[in-house]
Amino acid sequence: QLQLVESGGGLVQPGGSLRLSCAASGFRLDYYAIGWFRQAPGKEREGVSCISRSGGNTNNADSVKGRFTISRDNAKNTVYLQMNSLKPEDTAVYYCAAKWTFFHDMCPPYEDFGSWGQGTQVTVSS
Repeated sequence: QLQLVESGGGLVQPGGSLRLSCAASGFRLDYYAIGWFRQAPGKEREGVSCISRSGGNTNNADSVKGRFTISRDNAKNTVYLQMNSLKPEDTAVYYCAAKWTFFHDMCPPYEDFGSWGQGTQVTVSS
């Protein structure tokens, strides 16, 4: 059974950094593109970052460009989201999700992702 588990969230001051992890079990991660999403209280879930199967293609939302970096280690079946220069508006529950794709260097549309993890809370506050 496909399962994703997020970790690494916490409380951090503005300007600080966190690294989130998305660990997969029950399937080989290298057959899937992986997306990171977030949902703040009272807001809709939004796509933050995506990485292709090979890791050769990544996309980032405009709100996080230059601050967040997505990467993957297929040998460890894990995807990471390095978040730097965090702002209070980054506060949200962060989720990862998977999308099987035939193409090695494609990031699917965010609406195509499924198999969600349980989420990890990120709070940016002084």
